[in-house]
Amino acid sequence: MLYLELFYTFFMIGLFGFGGGYGMLSLIQTETVVHHHWLSSADFTNIVAISQMTPGPIGINSATYCGYTAVHNAGHGMLLSVLGSATATFALVLPSLILMVLISKLFMKYMKTAPVQSAFMGLRPVVVGLLAAATLLLCNTENFNSPQVNIWHFCISIALFIATFIGTLVMKINPIRMICYAAVAGLLLLY
Repeated sequence: MLYLELFYTFFMIGLFGFGGGYGMLSLIQTETVVHHHWLSSADFTNIVAISQMTPGPIGINSATYCGYTAVHNAGHGMLLSVLGSATATFALVLPSLILMVLISKLFMKYMKTAPVQSAFMGLRPVVVGLLAAATLLLCNTENFNSPQVNIWHFCISIALFIATFIGTLVMKINPIRMICYAAVAGLLLLY
């Protein structure tokens, strides 16, 4: 039953997750943490961090780790957890595969028409909204701690956030380098 729920949930996320992996994060968190309670908020935050550091699209990586963790948290062994991982990943990718096969010829034929252009104009703000929602969902106490709990960790988290933001946006430092710098700074400063 869990595998069917995983398949259905990630299939729907794949079907309606416009904006790529970052746009899907808010949908994945809502379904896995809030709706189904397969993961805790801390589990999801760790999954996002791991998904960003591993090669490949973040949405697919997140689905892979969420499927594994959901089955593992249900008390099943490693082999069944790997099956959960494969189920979630396949279900997330399947809608895109089906849609691309079905509409690729039609899209090339009608790409320049006014209705298609209007539809894409309407989708752009939705994609930005999904990305903003994913960003705001990750601004929680698992990522920034709380000033009431530990002011030092909170201040260091905010400083790392600002340094990374300025480093990538203003100074144009490679995001991979920024991830490595932040990891080292976190190890040195937070523990």
